[in-house]
Amino acid sequence: MSGTEKLGFIGLGVMGGRMCRNLAQKSGRRVIGYDIDPDKANALSNFGVEAAGSVAEVVDGADMIFICVPGEVQVRELAFGEDGLVARARAGQTVVDMTTATVEVNREVAAALAGKGVDFADAPVARGVPAAEGGTLAIMVGASDDVRARIQPYLECMGTDISHCGDVGTGQVLKLMNNMLVFENVSAIAEAMAIATRAGVAREKVFEILSRGSADSFVMRKHGTHMTTGEYPDDQFPTTYSLKDIGYALDLAEKVGVEADGAKLAQRRLQEAADKGLGNYYAPVIYKLFETE
Repeated sequence: MSGTEKLGFIGLGVMGGRMCRNLAQKSGRRVIGYDIDPDKANALSNFGVEAAGSVAEVVDGADMIFICVPGEVQVRELAFGEDGLVARARAGQTVVDMTTATVEVNREVAAALAGKGVDFADAPVARGVPAAEGGTLAIMVGASDDVRARIQPYLECMGTDISHCGDVGTGQVLKLMNNMLVFENVSAIAEAMAIATRAGVAREKVFEILSRGSADSFVMRKHGTHMTTGEYPDDQFPTTYSLKDIGYALDLAEKVGVEADGAKLAQRRLQEAADKGLGNYYAPVIYKLFETE
């Protein structure tokens, strides 16, 4: 990992905090972290992360900067706001955006930073909180070959399956498709559970048995578990974030001329759950829509 003296990490929430911790513990580099909630940065001090008081402090102090914020709005503000990335970045730095955002904002930020001699990669992540905790994320990278090779050792501190998807923006494309397929599957799994239980199959047997056949999937085993128990976490990826991501995916579908009806159905169900006050719970909570009918 030669050539990079200090790493920065902006966005230390449920995912970013765990990712930053793994980066600090495994990279062998000094790490400076910032979050709008100072307590989140301070909580990482025991893991060797130096708490920054501002975005500017991270940008000024780090050679390579990782970002993990809620979505496009935050990426745009972080990049183009006063004292943000574009205003303060210097030639030779590398910015790696691990947010699930939009292809457009990643390419806009990349172009603006390129004008200052700064390299950019989009590297959104999948597999959720347990994988962020364990450093086993799947990471989809959009970058030039040189930038991908430069950031690879640091990504390996946070994930085990790192895929180079193509140029800037392509990592975001595949992350959005990953999430779109997950939400469509969650919607279909909720339907299957509702039909099976109303037809007389015990709730605890439905996915246990289906997972032994060709219907098995990661989503069934992970998300279906919550439908079986009726316990929906409120400290993981909330339904409101799922709505954000599927909205990004549908915007992309419209831009490329695909009528994504399955995704639209999943979006409607996620929105209905949010409208019923369930937006802070994990997406499998859409099964409650079937329970209350």
